[in-house]
Amino acid sequence: MKSLRITLFILAVLFFHFASIAQPPHGYKWTKDGTGYYQQTNGEIVRVDLPSLNKSVVVSKEMLTPSGETKPISIRNFFFSADGKKILIYNNSKKVWRYDTKGDYWVLNIADKKLQKLGNGKPASSLMFAKFSPDANKVAYVSQYNIYVEDLISSKITALTTNGTRKLINGTFDWVYEEEFFCRDGFRWSPDGKSIAYWQIDAKNTKDYSMLNTTDSIYPKVIPVEYPVAGEAPSPFKIGVVDVATAKTKWMKIPTDSVLQSYVPRMEWADNNKELIIQHLNRKQNISDIMLCDVNAGTSKTIYHEEDKAWIDILPLWDQEYSYGGWQWLNSGKEFLWASEKDGWRHLYRIGRDGKNETLITKGNYDIMSIAAIDENSGYVYFDASPTNATQKYLYRTKLDGSGAAERLSPLNQNGTHEYAVSPTGKFAHHVFSNYYTPNTAEWVALPKHDAIDGHKVYNAIQQADSTKSKVKFFTVKTEEGVEMDAWMVKPDNFDATKKYPVVFYVYTEPWGQNVKDEYGVAENFLYQGNMANDGYIYISIDNRGTPVPKGREWRKCVYRQIGLINIKDQALAAKEILKWNYVDTSRIAVWGWSGGGSATLNLMFQYPDIYKTGIAVAAVGNQLTYDNIYQERYMGLPQENKQDFVNGSPITYAKNLKGHLLYIHGTGDDNVHYANAEMLINQLVKYNKQFQLMSYPNRTHSISEGEGTFMHLSTLYTNYLKQYCPPGGR
Repeated sequence: MKSLRITLFILAVLFFHFASIAQPPHGYKWTKDGTGYYQQTNGEIVRVDLPSLNKSVVVSKEMLTPSGETKPISIRNFFFSADGKKILIYNNSKKVWRYDTKGDYWVLNIADKKLQKLGNGKPASSLMFAKFSPDANKVAYVSQYNIYVEDLISSKITALTTNGTRKLINGTFDWVYEEEFFCRDGFRWSPDGKSIAYWQIDAKNTKDYSMLNTTDSIYPKVIPVEYPVAGEAPSPFKIGVVDVATAKTKWMKIPTDSVLQSYVPRMEWADNNKELIIQHLNRKQNISDIMLCDVNAGTSKTIYHEEDKAWIDILPLWDQEYSYGGWQWLNSGKEFLWASEKDGWRHLYRIGRDGKNETLITKGNYDIMSIAAIDENSGYVYFDASPTNATQKYLYRTKLDGSGAAERLSPLNQNGTHEYAVSPTGKFAHHVFSNYYTPNTAEWVALPKHDAIDGHKVYNAIQQADSTKSKVKFFTVKTEEGVEMDAWMVKPDNFDATKKYPVVFYVYTEPWGQNVKDEYGVAENFLYQGNMANDGYIYISIDNRGTPVPKGREWRKCVYRQIGLINIKDQALAAKEILKWNYVDTSRIAVWGWSGGGSATLNLMFQYPDIYKTGIAVAAVGNQLTYDNIYQERYMGLPQENKQDFVNGSPITYAKNLKGHLLYIHGTGDDNVHYANAEMLINQLVKYNKQFQLMSYPNRTHSISEGEGTFMHLSTLYTNYLKQYCPPGGR
C-alpha cells in the first residue's frame, strides 16, 4: 500500500539529487576522503572535486567499448572496488517488482583498461546485486535464486548454492520481505573475503496469489506470486555462512516460533570475520532482539532487547543509506548506533557490543527523521529533524558522545524542507531546498557553516520567490475531541467569501504517508486535468494521527489495532470543522486517495456518508485480511487473536452505508493490493443495491502506469467524474 503513498511528483522532488534511484543502492558515489564524488555524464564516469567542482574523466567511452565492438556499453549504475582500481558496471536492467535490480554486470580494470562481462552462460539480464570481494579479485552475485562467485583472473564461476527455486530463495527475498522490509540484496562478503553470509527464504508453504494475465495472449496466463496475507505464517528464514573455497554452508541457530515464525530484516558481519549481527523480530514486530551469531559454532545470543506495546519501526524509516547493507559501528567495533522510540521520541543511542552500555545521543522532545551522515573522526552525527514544525525538515548535528545540544546547520532564514546528501566526512553536502512557494533548488554547500560553494543558489531562489503568489496556505484544524492536525489548502482563484465552494479532500491517513509537507508542489493534484483553483475547487489535505510525522511516538502509534477507525475519525471530525466555514458548500464535498488513501476514501464514504458526497478510490484495500502479513500485522496485530479489529477497520464492513457517488479504480495485475479487494467490495455494494462506477485497468499493476494511453485515460476519467458529481465553482 506504500507505492503510491505520495504522488509521483513529490517522489521526483524528494530524490532527484540521488544517482540511480531506480536501481539500488542509490546515492552519491563519494570519494573516500569526502572531498569529491563520481557521477555518470554522457556515458562516461567523471570525478567531481569539491569545493572546486572541477571535473575529470575517470572512465571514458573508449574504456567502456568491448573488444571488437564499436559502441560503448551503457551505464545504469556503477560501483568501485575497495581499492578503487576496478569498477562494476551495471546495465541492461529489468524490473523486479519495484526496482530494476536484475541485469548484466561488467568489470573494468582501470589500470589496464580490461573490460570483461560477468556471468558467462547465465541468462541475459539475470544477475543481481553483484559485489566485489574485499581484495577485488572475485565478484559474487545472485542468478536464478542461487549465489555464485566468479574469479576475475580465471573467469571460473562457482555455485555456492545449487538448490534455489522460486520457492527456495538464496541471496535475495520473496515479495513481502522486499515490499515491507525493503530487503533485496540478501548476501554479504566477510571482511577477509573467505566467506559469504546470506539469507535463505523458504516459501514452499507460502500460498500463491494467482494473478491472471488476460491481455498478452489469446489464452489467459496465470502468474503466481508467493504472498502471505494477514494471518498466514511468513516464509521461514535461514541465515547461512558459506565457505567460498568449499561451497559448504554453516547455518546459524536463531530461535523462532515454530508456528507463528519470525523475521530477520537485518544481517551484517559484526565488524570481524567471526560473528554476524542480526535484528530479530517476533511475528507481531513488537519485540526486537539484536543478536550476535558465532559463525563457527552457529550459535546466537541476544545483546540488546527492546519491546513496544504497538510495533517497532524498521531501519529504512530512519536510515535509508543502510537499506542495502552496512551497520553503524563506532569505537573500533565496540559500539554501534541505534534508534529507538522507547522514551516517546525517536532518538539515537550508542549501544555497547555487549548490550550493557547505552548512551543517549540526541536529547529533547523531537524526533530524528533520518540519519544523514556519521563522522566519527570529528565526533558528530548528522541528522534531519524539525522540532517545532512537523511539516518541515532541517539538517542538525550533535556530538556522538551525547554531550551538548543539537546544532541546526540549515540556515535559520530558509524555512521549509531541506534534503541533504552529506559526504562521509561531513565536509560537504548536496543540498536541495524548497518550500510551498519556492521551487526546488539544488546547490553544493560546505559544512558545518553551510557556505554555498557554487553560487548561493538557494538563497537567491528564496529572494526571488514571492510567498504572496502561492495559492497554498497551511493551517491547523482542531477537532471536537481536541486533536489538532496540520493541513494545507488551496482556495479558488478570484475567491469570493460570499459564495460557497466545493471542497476536495486528498487523503492517505496510514502509517506510511505524510501529505502535509512544506515543499514545492505539495498541493499539486497529478490526476486532475487542468487547474483546480482556476476551475473553482477548494483543495485540502490533513495529516491525522497515525501518519509518520515527527510529533512523537504516541501520535504515530495510537492507531495500533485501530487503523480504519482512529485515522478515519480524525479526518471526518476535521472535515466537520471545515464544513462550518461560511464559504464551504456542504452539498459538494469530495474525497480521493490512492492505495492506503483509497482505503481511507472508502471508509470515509461509508462511515461518514453525511459528510462526503463524492469519492474516488484508487487501488484500495477493501478488506484488511487480504493484505500482506508484515504490513497489516505490524499495525493491527494477529487475526488469530483480534480478527474483529481487522473487520472493524475494513471498508467492506461499512459498504452498505454508501449514499454518495463512488468511482472505484483498480488494476487487475496489481501484485501489491490484489484485485480481489475490488471484487469483494463489488459484492458488498451489489448485495445492498449500492450504485457506483467501476474502472478496471487490465493487467496494470499498483501504479496503473503500464500500457499506451493509460495515464491519459485515468486522468480524464478522474477529472470528468469529479466535475460531474462535485461540480466546481462558487455559488
